[in-house]
Amino acid sequence: MNARTEPGEAEPATPVRPPIVRELLLVAGLFLVYKLGRQLATGHTAEAFRNAHRVWDAERWLRLPGEGAVQSLLLHGDTLVRVANTYYATVHFPATAAFLVWLLLRHPAHYVWARRVLAAVTAAALALHLLLPLAPPRMLAATGLIDTARVYGPSVYGPPQTDQLSNQFAAMPSLHFGWALMVAIGLIAATRSRWRWLWLLHPLVTLLVIVGTANHYWLDALVAAALLGTALAAVRAPRRPTATAGRGKRRTVPAGERAPRQVLVGAGR
Repeated sequence: MNARTEPGEAEPATPVRPPIVRELLLVAGLFLVYKLGRQLATGHTAEAFRNAHRVWDAERWLRLPGEGAVQSLLLHGDTLVRVANTYYATVHFPATAAFLVWLLLRHPAHYVWARRVLAAVTAAALALHLLLPLAPPRMLAATGLIDTARVYGPSVYGPPQTDQLSNQFAAMPSLHFGWALMVAIGLIAATRSRWRWLWLLHPLVTLLVIVGTANHYWLDALVAAALLGTALAAVRAPRRPTATAGRGKRRTVPAGERAPRQVLVGAGR
C-alpha cells in the first residue's frame, strides 16, 4: 500500500435555531416566575437585618475592602453617582435580554447553552432568597452607607413596607452581577474578535455600581460568581466558532495523490 486515507475532523452539524416565538415566550415565562418567586421571599424583615449584620461582620473578618471606599469615589460628583444609579436601574434586564436575542439570531447553539445557564443560576438564587433573606447595605446603619438612589435619583425602589414590585430583602446573591458576568462570558465564547475580552468591563462596572450604590455587599457578588461557576461546570458549552469556514471539513487523500515534498503515510510498506 502506497498511501492510506487520512480522514480529517468531521465538521459539526449546523445548529438548528429554536423557534423564535417559542423562545421569547419561554424567556418571558422564566422572567415572570423569577418575579413571582421574589414575591414569595418578601417579609422576614427581622431575619433579613440579622443576616445583614452577620454578612457585614463576616466581610470584616475576611478583611474584604469596605464598600464605603467605592461609594466615596461615586460621591465625588453628583453626575457620577446619578450615572451609577441609572446604570443600576436600566442596564440589568435590557442588556441580558439583548444578549439572549442576539445569540438566538446569530449563534443558536450558544443561545441554548446561555439560556440554560441563566435559568440554573436564577433558580439557585431564588432558593437562596427564600432561605437567606438579607437586607442590603443601604438599609443597615452599621455600614455608614447612604442610599444613593434615594438621595440623588433615579430610584427603582419604594419604601420596603409598601413595595409590591420587588423584594428588597433579596440581596444575596446579586443577580445583577451574576447575569452581567454570564453576558460577558457568553459573548466571549460566541465570538472570535480580538476585542471580545472588553466585554468583561460590563460585569466589572456592574460590580462597582452595585457596591457603590449600597445595593449589595461584596459577598453577594462572590456568591453569584460561585453559583455561575457551578452552572457553567454542569451545562456543557458548545464549540467555539472557527476562524476559517473550510476548517474542520472531512477530507480524504486518494491513494494515488502525490503532494510535493510531502511524505505519504505508510509509503513503501
